[in-house]
Amino acid sequence: MPQGFRASLGNLSKYAEILVAFLVVGVIAIIILPMPAFMLDLLLAVNLTISMMILILTLFTKTVLEFSIFPSMLLIMTMFRLGLNISSTRLILSEGNAGEVINAFATFVTGNNYVVGAVIFIIITIVQMVVVTNGAGRVSEVGARFTLDAMPGKQMAVDADLNSGLIDEETAKKRRSDLQREADFYGSMDGASKFVKGDAIAGIIITLINLAGGIIIFSLQGGMTIMESIAHFGRLTIGDGLVSQIPSLLISVASGIIVTRSGNDKSFGTTFKDELFSAWKVLAIGGVVIFAIGLVPAFPTIPFATLGILAGFGGYLAYENDKDEVVKAAEAVEKAKVSQIKEVDETIKSYHVEPISIEIGYALIPLVDEGSDVNLVSHITSIRKQCATEMGILVNPIRIRDNLQLEPNQYLIKIKGNEIARGDIYVNKFLVIDPGSSDFDLQGIETTEPAFGLAALWIDEKDKERADLSGYTIVEPVTVLVTHLKELIRKYSHELLGRQETKELIDDLGKKYSVIVEELIPSVMTLGEVQKVLQNLLKENVPITDLVTILETLADNALSMKDTEILTEHVRHALQRTIVKDYLDHTGELKVLTIDSQLEELIGANIHKSMGGSIPVLEPEMITRIFNNIKHAYDEAMMKGYQTVLLASPKVRTALKNLISMTFPQMVVLSLNEVPNDIPIEVVGVVEFR
Repeated sequence: MPQGFRASLGNLSKYAEILVAFLVVGVIAIIILPMPAFMLDLLLAVNLTISMMILILTLFTKTVLEFSIFPSMLLIMTMFRLGLNISSTRLILSEGNAGEVINAFATFVTGNNYVVGAVIFIIITIVQMVVVTNGAGRVSEVGARFTLDAMPGKQMAVDADLNSGLIDEETAKKRRSDLQREADFYGSMDGASKFVKGDAIAGIIITLINLAGGIIIFSLQGGMTIMESIAHFGRLTIGDGLVSQIPSLLISVASGIIVTRSGNDKSFGTTFKDELFSAWKVLAIGGVVIFAIGLVPAFPTIPFATLGILAGFGGYLAYENDKDEVVKAAEAVEKAKVSQIKEVDETIKSYHVEPISIEIGYALIPLVDEGSDVNLVSHITSIRKQCATEMGILVNPIRIRDNLQLEPNQYLIKIKGNEIARGDIYVNKFLVIDPGSSDFDLQGIETTEPAFGLAALWIDEKDKERADLSGYTIVEPVTVLVTHLKELIRKYSHELLGRQETKELIDDLGKKYSVIVEELIPSVMTLGEVQKVLQNLLKENVPITDLVTILETLADNALSMKDTEILTEHVRHALQRTIVKDYLDHTGELKVLTIDSQLEELIGANIHKSMGGSIPVLEPEMITRIFNNIKHAYDEAMMKGYQTVLLASPKVRTALKNLISMTFPQMVVLSLNEVPNDIPIEVVGVVEFR
């Protein structure tokens, strides 16, 4: 293509919006302004061309979202056809002629018998109105209703995938947008299908007006006899009707195709070939039956025999293709076995404990199939990326093994060779979580969602739509496993952060912030001491993504002290906004439980250092009273609907957290230094000393 022509097209695309606006206004102008016959011929050809392109385009679309402008296009094309109908009517009634295109249609279809043309015109109109348009309108109506009813469940499924780390925020936004666009499309098509039906009715009325008006005008004023007028205008009227109804029929068929398509990421032609001609048994049996019909007396042998032979040959090709697929599948299985044998050999040669691993029962092996849409390996990769983004840690590759000692549907998660959790999932079922009463009205296997301990139910795929319409959260089996895995990684992240992982984090930071790293390590702190501080942060779910601030704070304070516990408190103070942001309510306020001053003095006066960190050494009876008072204050706040944290003085925060960590592992303990001055605090309870 010449460079100048490409440049012209590029300049034209810049003004596409303006050109389209003029074209739409021009459609309205066609209705009002008279048009010469040669211009009408051109526009009729344009109408037929665009209608054909729209039909072909619907055959290549994979989802309705690829042609979301179709409802609006339907309206514009309907108005365009009506405008052309009015213009042709004006020419027929005023001049007795409507151009070469209409004459050509009339001559080709009717020949010398306009009655035959009238019958064909009526049949095309009936097919369009009764069959295609009516059916497409009904499908659009049902599609709009079911799409809108299923939207809440689909939105919750997107949120579940986002929370489990299977997708990122951008993907979630796109999926939500696609759901909304799909609902809007079917809602628009529900109304837009009425345009086509109205267009067909208008075409019939205009055709009758052309016939009756032309006969009356030209028999009374034009010097024609009544029979001459009937013959002349009958032919023109039928030609005009066909010119308008054939493009309308093409648009109606396109409308029916696009609303009856199911989104399977394949075009109509590909789906047609895969689903209709892929079963060799069907083709072979069909070919035999058709060939046999051709042998029956009084039936034409040649067409039936030809079709039977073609169908049989197609069945043979499909059979050979199936054999090739079986051979390829067997080769893939053998390669997988060889790979497993090599892996076993390598493991025997140099075995070491994996930082984190998953063992699965034999019924869950399909989840690790690389060709599957629910490939567990790809989901785990997403989890590792999300942990790096949200928590700042580098999770080592997670090894997946099969374990025949487990139950078929059971999985086991290990950290450094030790079991930390196990659960059950069913590959061919779906987990249903009721966000409300947990009183399920579905049949299934009762269970507990492993990551958050919610009551749940495993249901069959046939009950999925019913559960969706009932407002339940529906989770796929692989999502259940990876969500559980992510929560465990978050909980045990401090154990997964070894010296090697710490070195990798610092080396990566040193590429951009070499001054900080060189100042701190190894002259001020060793790598192991930095690792201890990072582990202390992760143990209380404080992300280490802002590694620059962490290392700068350590460099400022490590010269005067070497206690990693105190250094951790300095780092927490520097990360105060990062720590507090997750505990603010929707108004930006921090709801807290405070410690009675006498209780704080008691704890502060009895702090002792141990291998596990600072901890208050108190009488068992006193510790029990403290735990009971904390539980009482926390339960009262929860009954009022508050999500709270425990606020203590910097002196006792670490010791208090260590004291309650076993009994209240999820309770967050903050110090006053960790709350920025501009964050409002509301005290909703007090842990009393009694």
